[in-house]
Amino acid sequence: MYAARQIEETSFSFSDQAPAPCERRRQERHIRILRVGVLFFDGRRELCLIRNISSGGLMAHVYSTVKTGENVRVELKTNQQVSGHIAWVDGSDAGIAFDAPVDIVELLANPPVLDNGWKPRSPRVEVDRAATLRSGARTRWVRTRDISQSGVKVELDQPLDVGSDVVVTLEHLGPIAGVVRWQDGPVAGIEFNQLIPFGELIEWLKRR
Repeated sequence: MYAARQIEETSFSFSDQAPAPCERRRQERHIRILRVGVLFFDGRRELCLIRNISSGGLMAHVYSTVKTGENVRVELKTNQQVSGHIAWVDGSDAGIAFDAPVDIVELLANPPVLDNGWKPRSPRVEVDRAATLRSGARTRWVRTRDISQSGVKVELDQPLDVGSDVVVTLEHLGPIAGVVRWQDGPVAGIEFNQLIPFGELIEWLKRR
């Protein structure tokens, strides 16, 4: 699911605010599994790569010049267009604030299928919830930072050994076995041994 800092995927958030610009990373990042959208503006229709979606807006990599305050429409799924305006521009990235909030759960519950018939990887959703993590005989509290059907990113006080077996327990979701795939400072990526059923994940995300 994850691989240190060379991985970049579309993330989802339940925030009612449009995403803010990303901090610049020192290391080059490779684009992988970014969700494709369609941007309508100034009488044109162009593809864009969606980096982050919240109920209040999105951040996208765009391939034409857009201006702050410009009215746009974004097609997130076929025949589903959302109107908004350009809230900020930072190089090739642009933040779009929606005119009205979108239903993030509905977007997640209907993952898109690409034109070639492939399904993209499970979308990851930004979360901030407590969990316990058992590694060997030790159990500790951690904070979950994002989650998908296939894994979770956690923040913890002491590093884990990459490749070690762990069990993550989330309230209302139960214990899930997995493997530590990467560790970067206080943050670690864990890949689950089995996918969380999509319906169970959606129901868990609905809990506040």
